Amino acid sequence: RRFVPSEALCLEYRADAPDQPKTLSWYAAMFDVLSQPLGGFRERIGRRAFSKALERDDVRGLINHDPNLILGRTSTKTLKLHADHAGLHANVILPETSYVRDLLVNIENGNITGGSFAFEVVKDDWVLENIDGEDTVVRTVKEVRLYDVSPVTFPAYTATEGSATVRSLAESWRQRLSGRQPEQRAEDMEMCAAMKAMCVNCEST
Repeated sequence: RRFVPSEALCLEYRADAPDQPKTLSWYAAMFDVLSQPLGGFRERIGRRAFSKALERDDVRGLINHDPNLILGRTSTKTLKLHADHAGLHANVILPETSYVRDLLVNIENGNITGGSFAFEVVKDDWVLENIDGEDTVVRTVKEVRLYDVSPVTFPAYTATEGSATVRSLAESWRQRLSGRQPEQRAEDMEMCAAMKAMCVNCEST
């Protein structure tokens, strides 16, 4: 899961007429924006990362990534996604449910201002970049499987923050990109197998 900063979210609720469906739109992801530190590396989403997902994946619009609080889905055309120059934009036709009414009250009150999207990495690229005078491992996400887009109460990098496994992966890439041979420990090999979703190159290196 990745967080979209509230200042870039552009969360917009529309109810133009009583006989027209209520809609909610926002940016689910921003392109070429460097993330906060993710346990040893930083990340950006490439401009074509969602190209195949938009053609292939049946994506859900949820509240707080909760499958019980569904807003829409792409297969029923109640959720529409498209990529523009800024990022991945979402527009959902809101169902007439009690939890949607609660959501709109919290958006109008400013209680919900964040967004998040859930995905699996299919293709990525790792490099060392000089950021603020320090060599930093940066991953560019080039292709994903997309599962859901959500307005959220507590936007955070919950999948990676504080993860020892991800820190080990990032350190391994740091050593490779620096020209040093990483140590091949048994636990690292187990970690590599478990992290295929994040590191598609591990199997062949």
